[in-house]
Amino acid sequence: MSFDSAQFKRLERAGYNRIGPRYLAAAGARSELAAALLAAARLKPGQHVLDLASGPGLLARGARDAVGDSGLAVASDISEGQLACCPDLVRVAADGEALPFASRSFDRALCGLGLMFFPDDQAALREIRRVLRPDGLLALSVWGSACEVPLAEAALACMRRLLPPPKVARPSIFRFGDATELASRLASVDYRDIDIRPFRLTVGFSDAAAYWQGFLDLAGGAAESLSRLPVEKQQALAVAVADELAPHAVADGFELTSTVLVATARPV
Repeated sequence: MSFDSAQFKRLERAGYNRIGPRYLAAAGARSELAAALLAAARLKPGQHVLDLASGPGLLARGARDAVGDSGLAVASDISEGQLACCPDLVRVAADGEALPFASRSFDRALCGLGLMFFPDDQAALREIRRVLRPDGLLALSVWGSACEVPLAEAALACMRRLLPPPKVARPSIFRFGDATELASRLASVDYRDIDIRPFRLTVGFSDAAAYWQGFLDLAGGAAESLSRLPVEKQQALAVAVADELAPHAVADGFELTSTVLVATARPV
C-alpha cells in the first residue's frame, strides 16, 4: 500500500475537526503528562513559546501561564476545529512541516504526542530547529513501543482483528517508541544535548464503552475513518475491545499504564 502524505493530512485534519471540543474533555486524563512536558521545557517569564500539534491548547495554555504577560505562547495546529476550542490563546493554523514563522522567533518549542503524526518528521524537526533561537530548547513527547502503550494499542489491535486492512496507509504512532531511534532522528537533523526519559501514564475507565469513546475522542484520522463504517460495525468494535482490555481489568473497570518518552534537545 503506497503512502499519500497529502491524503493522510486531509484525513487527520478532518478527524480532528470532527472531534472538536470532545478532544479537550478527553485529554484531561493526560494532565500529568502535560505537566511533565512543561517541566522538561524549563519555561521562564518573558520567553516566546511555540506549541506544535497544539490541539485545543492544553500545553500552550500552561506555557502562557509560565511565561507571563511579558512572554508569548502560540498554539499551532493543522486543525482549525481544534484551535477554535482555545479562543483565549494566540492561535495559528499551520502545517508543522512548513511553519509560517520567521527564523529564530522562539525560545521554546513544544510538541506533545504529535511528532509521530507528521508524515515527514525530519521536515518538521528541521522547521522547529529553524524557528528556535540558538539557545532555544525543543521539548516533545511520543508514545513508547506498542507493547508498552495499551492505552492506544488495545483499540488498534481490536481494529486489526475485526476490520480489513485500511485503504489509506498511516505512519505508526509507535515509530519513535525506541529511545535510541528517537535520539538518532533528532541528531540527524542537527539537534544536540538530547535527553530522553520514560514517563508512565496511567488512565482508568469504568468499562469498555468508556475506553472506546475515549479513544474515538482523541484519535483524529483514525476516528474519521471509523465514523464512515456502518453503525453496526462501529457498535461491534465498542463491544469487542473488551477482549483486548481484559488483561487490564481492575475492581471498578480497567486501568491502563502506558510508557511515553519525554525528550528535550537543542539546535546545533
